[in-house]
Amino acid sequence: MLTEIRIAGFGGQGVILSAHILGRATAIEQGGYATMTQNYGPEARGGAASAALVVSDEPIMYPYLTEPDILVVMSQEAYTRFTPELKEGGALLVEQDLVRMDSKALGRRVYSIPATRIAEELGKKMVLNVVMVGFLVAITEAVGREACRAAVADSVPARFRELNLNAFDKGYEYGKELLKQNPEPTREGNVSHVELESANW
Repeated sequence: MLTEIRIAGFGGQGVILSAHILGRATAIEQGGYATMTQNYGPEARGGAASAALVVSDEPIMYPYLTEPDILVVMSQEAYTRFTPELKEGGALLVEQDLVRMDSKALGRRVYSIPATRIAEELGKKMVLNVVMVGFLVAITEAVGREACRAAVADSVPARFRELNLNAFDKGYEYGKELLKQNPEPTREGNVSHVELESANW
């Protein structure tokens, strides 16, 4: 099955690494196929950044997104710019503290996570992207959990490996807890989320 994914935010959030991890998990760890394209704003840090990923268990004939199935947004600008391209009924994953919802979310399945807060509790704000990767895997199952953990381990410096694996696990656990509490979110722009306190961090 072919799945189109866009991850977007601003420079410094690890947007490109997030897509790289998912692509590596698909192509190397699972023996599937993946293509990735990326785009930066004029500033390396703080400007807009996005990555487009196509993953499939069959060869990919067209490497670019046509209508994403999954959209991950980690900034308000990313939400405003990319949500209209997400397919009807697609999964919209948002950084809870950085994105405010409006009518653009209508018709999508919306899931929210305070990824930055979780990363800060782990001691490094920089791993919020890996928290989001774990969350995506839990919510969408677009990539296998163990394949993605292996890709995380192989994609970060050895000294940060344990931290990033913990970040992945926290995002994954948060996503599974969210699905347990609300397995079928509405498509009226309401956001599904759980409170940090209830997730036993």
